[in-house]
Amino acid sequence: MRPYELSLAAAAEAIRAGKLSPVELVDSVLDRIEQVEPHLNAYVTVTAERARKAAREAGAVRPHGPLHGIPMALKDLIDVAGAATTASSRVRAGHRAEADSTVAARLTAAGAVLVGKAHTHEFAYGLTTPQTNNAWDHGRVAGGSSGGSAVAVASGAATFALGTDTGGSIRVPAALNGVVGLKPTYGLVPRHGVTSLSWSLDHVGPITRTVEDAALVLDALTGHDPRDPASLAVPAVDHRPGTATDLTGVRVGVPRNYYFDHVDAEVEAAVRHAIGRLEDLGARLVGIDVPMTRYIQATQWGLMVAEATAYHEGTVRTVPELYQDDVRVLLEAGELMSAGDYLRAQRSRTLMRQEWARLLREVDVIAAPTVPTTAVKAGEETITWSDGTIEAVSDAYVRLSAPANITGIPALSVPVGHDTQGLPIGMQLLGRPLGERALLRVGHAYERTQPVRALAPVA
Repeated sequence: MRPYELSLAAAAEAIRAGKLSPVELVDSVLDRIEQVEPHLNAYVTVTAERARKAAREAGAVRPHGPLHGIPMALKDLIDVAGAATTASSRVRAGHRAEADSTVAARLTAAGAVLVGKAHTHEFAYGLTTPQTNNAWDHGRVAGGSSGGSAVAVASGAATFALGTDTGGSIRVPAALNGVVGLKPTYGLVPRHGVTSLSWSLDHVGPITRTVEDAALVLDALTGHDPRDPASLAVPAVDHRPGTATDLTGVRVGVPRNYYFDHVDAEVEAAVRHAIGRLEDLGARLVGIDVPMTRYIQATQWGLMVAEATAYHEGTVRTVPELYQDDVRVLLEAGELMSAGDYLRAQRSRTLMRQEWARLLREVDVIAAPTVPTTAVKAGEETITWSDGTIEAVSDAYVRLSAPANITGIPALSVPVGHDTQGLPIGMQLLGRPLGERALLRVGHAYERTQPVRALAPVA
């Protein structure tokens, strides 16, 4: 197995044991980037010289943790001192970050090596990342807005990556590219130095090959930062899930409504089969009713559109021509929203949080599809369901992920197979606030019963 094919945990163990050096690992990943980038376009920029220097420095000292010498990609909303944060937009031409974001600084302190900044849908305002190709089928969308991050990990062009998630933007591309994506509890990972889309919905989290890898990255990211007003001051937790696969006593909620409505038959079959595996491992399945489903879309868009437009108010009025058409239209539409609309969305969110808190007292985790369909073809704008209903692609992809952003609860996407076209399918696990350890335990237990997943066969 070549170094770029190793999971984070496996690479860390090889480095700790002296069987692999950071230089060998980083060189392998950089070679892989050179091989696959012409097909994928996952990166805005590749920081090869910087990475090789950091790898040499990591190799000269004793490893001090599992991220030591591990190559990473950062979504290009995340500031790194001296580097551009373009947000994949012409609006940011010539920009340079003056200081590291909190998450970049923490990962660097843990020994991780930046190999590049990954593409996002412009300012994270979309669910397809159109400039990046799906790792499994280059004619299909990568998913967004952390599409570059997910594609880099899925193809071996990064050992792990960070994304951001405002309505599903970590979990959607993770599901569509066959990797693991974790949206933590709102406020658990500081967002200082990360370009905002919608400050009351934004989260930062890892995209990795395995659930164990996600836990290792999460441990390096958490901790209070007073520069982020939403940052939580909570005790440190070791999120590593261990090796046990016994889920006896774990109550897994299986939605009777909403999460399996207007879902592709192959996606539903794969997710229900994975839920059955959880039952085989000892979990008790509990049928649940998802509350307030008729308000989910209006609440998500009512919060996100208003906050995004407020963030971009100056530039969308002075240089609207620098935005891509799809993003500019959304930002201009946000100027038509009233304060009353925004306040109604906030009230709906408060009620939704209360109802979900009641629901999560009945179960330990909820298992459902991450997205209702696999990756659509590039340029495809709508999905027609079997009953004739037509749904916009962006609405379809955000539909099942948005509740976790509105309520702030943690959510984990885990690969559970492929459809007949070879496209990845993801299962979403949702849990209680600060319940990441429970999600990771369940996801890891499922993962350990499955064959080791191969990288996408890019080239």
